[in-house]
Amino acid sequence: MRRLLAVTAGLLALSCAGRTKAPAVSSATAPAEAPRAPIPGMEHKPGEIVAEYDLNRDGRPDVWKYVTKDADGKEVLLRKEKDLNGDGRIDTWEAYGADGALTLVVYDLDFDGKPDVTLTYEKGQLVKKEYALGFDGASRSSSFFEKGKLVRKERDTNGDGKVDYWEYWENGEIDRIGVDLDGDGQVDRWETRKAVEGGETTAAQK
Repeated sequence: MRRLLAVTAGLLALSCAGRTKAPAVSSATAPAEAPRAPIPGMEHKPGEIVAEYDLNRDGRPDVWKYVTKDADGKEVLLRKEKDLNGDGRIDTWEAYGADGALTLVVYDLDFDGKPDVTLTYEKGQLVKKEYALGFDGASRSSSFFEKGKLVRKERDTNGDGKVDYWEYWENGEIDRIGVDLDGDGQVDRWETRKAVEGGETTAAQK
């Protein structure tokens, strides 16, 4: 009976500790398990104030909120960093503009400390989505949006750092495709939607 009471008391103590844990606030220092390389647009800046939050109540911070103070002493949100899988490493980064609107989100999907998907926002709307599905964190494919609609895709199919494939979209469908055959960054061959559907290609255009 005593043993049962002791175990019950211990569980109650742990439960209460989890409920009463408050977010810790410290000076502007990176989390202990920071990514291996800085994420472009997410660099730490002098004078930042960081607040740490333990949202899953495991005793370790999993969200970091970075702010600065304006001339009136009001907090201005700069960035958020998140550890979504609880492994102690950041896998999501968010950047905010001077008006407090979200401007950039970066996801590390394979948890290697490098960006895999990057979303760019303007005035609250998604304008660009980049995919870096290799192992170097470099973007290989980008999608562009206007008023929430996909208008263009660009790809680097051979990994040389230059776009060599373009898709232009209208009304949710591919309108035409451009291909760079000689690596000069210019379209050598255009394919229209009708030609693609019919298995034919148009003449080269430059």
